[in-house]
Amino acid sequence: MRQHLKLLIAPCLASLLSGCTLLTESPEPEPRLGPEVFADRIDRLESNIAERCDRQEHKLDAFVRQQVQLGAELRDVGRLLHRHTRDTASSDISGTTPLVIQQRCEQEDSLLANKVLVGRSEWVGLPDVGTYLKARVDSGANTSSLSATEITPFERDGEDWVRFKLGVNENDVVVEDVVDEWIEEPVERRVRIIQAAGEESRPVISLLMTLGSIREPVEFTLNDRSHLSYPVLLGRRFLLDISIIDVAQAYIHDRPEFPGGLPSEESDVDEVDDPDDEEEA
Repeated sequence: MRQHLKLLIAPCLASLLSGCTLLTESPEPEPRLGPEVFADRIDRLESNIAERCDRQEHKLDAFVRQQVQLGAELRDVGRLLHRHTRDTASSDISGTTPLVIQQRCEQEDSLLANKVLVGRSEWVGLPDVGTYLKARVDSGANTSSLSATEITPFERDGEDWVRFKLGVNENDVVVEDVVDEWIEEPVERRVRIIQAAGEESRPVISLLMTLGSIREPVEFTLNDRSHLSYPVLLGRRFLLDISIIDVAQAYIHDRPEFPGGLPSEESDVDEVDDPDDEEEA
């Protein structure tokens, strides 16, 4: 019996001893990458990233072109709809009762009653900056624009900000005390501007603006307009739902007054010889 036990125990002990030997053996270290292999992997990684960036850029360009095309098609549809509405109204006017005509006129009057009439150019005030400026009113532009120079982005409390000075020339009418002052504002967003000369990204800020009875925060893109006649351009985003344009008039509203600036009643001298048109930049 003991002989049988010895025969059974001996293999078990041998197995346990071999297992302990395997557990105490340390794993072999992984081979280190040589400089050539490492450089090759980095090159492949850079190539993959560059290819992905190129694909994303192509997709973005295609999207921008599509947006421009859709905008042009939408304007064409708007013109066709306007022409159709005008033709329909002229053809049905003879059969329209005076009551219906009166109701239509009252509806149009109620829509216009809450809107401010502005001319092709106006004086605007920037209370946060402390100055008045001339503005060109342009419904063809989407976003309003403010002339700025020395545009410097920076970060404050984890948010994107921008520091700049007003971009004015010797012919611009402005409160002199603010010309060389730095202005700091948070960046609301950035817009991509597509022009014949190429594309550029511009920061967008929000400033309180006054025009006649209007006192609203307005989004402005920042870019240097000092080579143009108007340091401010007012686009559709500002005009929408609050004003209508009479291109036959200019400076309907008085120039606002600011400390260090000129009196409002002297603005007539600064309103003469304004160009009727200028190319947007």
